[in-house]
This record gives sequence, C-alpha cells and structure tokens, in this order.
Amino acid sequence: MGKARKRKDLWQLDDFRVAPGTRPHLGRRPTAIEPLYHDEKDARRRLEDQVDRTDELQDVLYAQDHHSLLLIFQAMDAAGKDGAIKHVMSGVNPVGCQVTSFKQPSPEELDHDFLWRTTLKLPERGRIGIFNRSYYEEVLVVRVHPEYLAAQRLPRLPGAGPDHRFWEQRYHSIREHETHLHRNGTTVVKFYLHVSREEQRQRFIDRIEHPDKNWKFSLGDVRERAHWDEYMKAYEDAMEATSTLEAPWYVIPADDKSNARLLISKIMNSTLESLGLHYPKRTPRRSKELMAARRLLRRT
Repeated sequence: MGKARKRKDLWQLDDFRVAPGTRPHLGRRPTAIEPLYHDEKDARRRLEDQVDRTDELQDVLYAQDHHSLLLIFQAMDAAGKDGAIKHVMSGVNPVGCQVTSFKQPSPEELDHDFLWRTTLKLPERGRIGIFNRSYYEEVLVVRVHPEYLAAQRLPRLPGAGPDHRFWEQRYHSIREHETHLHRNGTTVVKFYLHVSREEQRQRFIDRIEHPDKNWKFSLGDVRERAHWDEYMKAYEDAMEATSTLEAPWYVIPADDKSNARLLISKIMNSTLESLGLHYPKRTPRRSKELMAARRLLRRT
C-alpha cells in the first residue's frame, strides 16, 4: 500500500487505535506513513529520547508498585516484532521488565484452558510485561487452522468443527480476562504490526540471501502466505471483538521499522503517563523511621 497522504505532524496516536466495536478494515489502513523523523540518525535520537522517558516512567511504576503494564505484540511473520521489542525496551532496567515469547503449546499447556499458559507469565505489579505472541494465537492461527483444536481435546467442540459461536465464546473469554486484569491493576495494550504482503516477501528474500539471517527463515512461513486473506479476516474479527477502552488494539504501520518503533514507544509512554504514577509519599511514620536512621548513621 502507498504512503498515507496525511502529513507526519498531523498524525495522532488515536489514529492508530481500533475504536471499541469497530472493524479495523486492514486493507484500508496504511502499512507505511510519512516518516516521523528526518533521517536515520534523527530516528535513533528520537527513539533514544523515548526510551529515556520509558526508563523514567518504569522507575516510578516499580517504586509505586500499584500498577503493571502488559504489552502484546501480534503480527504476520517478518513484521518486525522481535526488533521492535529489542529497540523500544533497549534502555529499560531489566529488573522491571520481562519478555515472554509463546511458541507451539506443550502437552502440559494443551491440558489446560487456552489462557492458562499466558496467565502464568503475567507481569507483577510494578513491572512491564511483554508478550511476543499471546493467547490471541488461539483466535488467529487456530482460526485459520482449526485442525489444531483436535490436540486440545475440548469436551463440547461441534462435531463438524468449530462454528461461529465457538469463536465468539473465545472472544468473550478474552474480553473478560482483560477486564479482570484491568480491575486488578494490569493495563493491557495490544499492537498489531501491519506489514504489507510485498514487504513481507522482500524480508523473506533478505533472510534467504544473507547467511547471518538464515536462522530466521522457515519454509513454513512461506506456506502461511497462502492463507494471507484468511489471516487478515481473523485479525479483523479478533480486533473488532476485543478492542476495548481498557485494553485497546493499535494497528501500527510496519513497512518502515524505525517509524513503527517510534509509534510503539510513544503509545507505551502515553499509556504509562495516563496511570497517574508517582513515587510513594512519605508518611509520618516513615519520616520518623528515616530520621532515626539518619541519627544512627551520624553516630557510626
């Protein structure tokens, strides 16, 4: 898709947000926009500034210990999830941040409900948690390949395969799960890195032609391209059903990796700032403890 006509200074973060109950219509959304930077040096400087701000906010988040932030990254293959996570979180104290990548479920995980394995990895209060793929795989990959459900041995799966009601029930479970997290102090923000099919093709070729990138390439990734339209529908259905005020989806134009990283960083910082974070206030009792400690230190 061509670049959007809107000037870079006119873009607002809400332009990338999927409003609750609306369909994102991915075919109409840009996969590239006018750069938010002047050149690559400027892009690095801007991202460094954003990362510095994240580090400041994360420090207060950790000290206050009332909230946590969960960032969910979903995308088609080669959209840049790993790179975005690496660069956006590059300067954040690792004590207050944890990244979890979810691959094919293990036999133990398949013996539990589809939310179980990700629930075990939720961030503690005071921390930023990052899911590289997530429970949304269960309404994306599994939606495109419903044969995977056989391994889950569900008790009430329709004999002819999952019907519309089945997916609606899974969306309902996800919405309730994210509402529960919000009520208990975990803010959920979900990013879909929106890459064009042509850009994905070029990135796959790049992985094949450069030996240091061969490890990133899988023939299965190419086979999945045959299901592109099915994936787009699955993503649209999932975002329409699960983008809420408390746990929004953002569609990030991802053909330009530097631009995507800047947008993700800005949205993350804006979300943290909206939490009203502050360092713990000193209580009278705490003041007495500190004064007593100072007196002891002066005598030793």
